[in-house]
Amino acid sequence: MGGRRKKVRFLIAGLVTVGVVTATYGFTAANTVPGSKAGDGEGAVTGYTVSNIDYTLDATDPGLLDKVAFSLDSDPGSGEVRANVDNIWAPCTNVGVAVTCDWPDGSEPTVLGATTLRVVAAQ
Repeated sequence: MGGRRKKVRFLIAGLVTVGVVTATYGFTAANTVPGSKAGDGEGAVTGYTVSNIDYTLDATDPGLLDKVAFSLDSDPGSGEVRANVDNIWAPCTNVGVAVTCDWPDGSEPTVLGATTLRVVAAQ
């Protein structure tokens, strides 16, 4: 009789295992996952050439810089461009390769402190 119990237990364990595997397959078969992409690659990162730099002095205080305009050698598109003079950053707007950067009132750099123009542009 002991052998029969082992067979019954083995049969029940087997049926439970088959049931769990079937249920698991049923759940996974019902999953819907949209397609996606993954990849690895490389491309050259090149800089911009800045030219035609033109500073505009503040109308009420000519000791301050109000704006700077310049040209880039290629269009950054909808990317971002920023200009820095005297450690003060200005937001910029561009139309094609023509860029204008305007320091907000009260944060303009001084003409005397303007020793370097730094332009950061990303496409």
